[in-house]
Amino acid sequence: MSEKKKSLGRVFTNGVLSENPTFRLVLGTCPTLAVTTSAINGLGMGLAATFVLLGSNIVVSALRKVIPDKVRIPSFIVIICTFVTIVQLLMHAYLPSLYESLGIFIPLIVVNCIILARAEAFASKNGVVASAVDGLGMGAGFTLALTLIGCIRELLGNGSIFGVSLLGTAYKPMLLTILPAGGFLVYGLLLGIINAIGNKRKGAAK
Repeated sequence: MSEKKKSLGRVFTNGVLSENPTFRLVLGTCPTLAVTTSAINGLGMGLAATFVLLGSNIVVSALRKVIPDKVRIPSFIVIICTFVTIVQLLMHAYLPSLYESLGIFIPLIVVNCIILARAEAFASKNGVVASAVDGLGMGAGFTLALTLIGCIRELLGNGSIFGVSLLGTAYKPMLLTILPAGGFLVYGLLLGIINAIGNKRKGAAK
């Protein structure tokens, strides 16, 4: 494997593991807590954000040498808004039930700090290919995190995952887990567990 491929591989896994935006950088907590009442909502929001991350990273990287420094951030916001509008219209047309379920959090992707942070910290300083891989990696990490939280909350709160009943009619749902307080509890517990594992691995590597 060439050094370039290895480097791109590290860029991708960085977003999924070592700098996972949800569990390691603790970014985007508002949609994380709000939409993960079910697995499908978590997956849908994660994929929508991934689309915006990929598109905005590519365009920001391609235009990084022609965007004046003084209007850098406003330019990034306009680019991000464009891709959010695209994904919003596509979801409204082809996934209306998911669009209604996610509601205001689709247009709010515009102000998701993960998107702007990657445009500023990575895409504005690196080539198009690396920026695309970074967008995919960060998007994959965000999607995996939201889907995991959504699966746990849906399983405990409804006894199902992706709408498929797994625990049967005898199960007494823990409704707290699909309420806002339950979102904080599940996210906090996962955050603690994943960071403890990550810190332990770092300590073992030294």
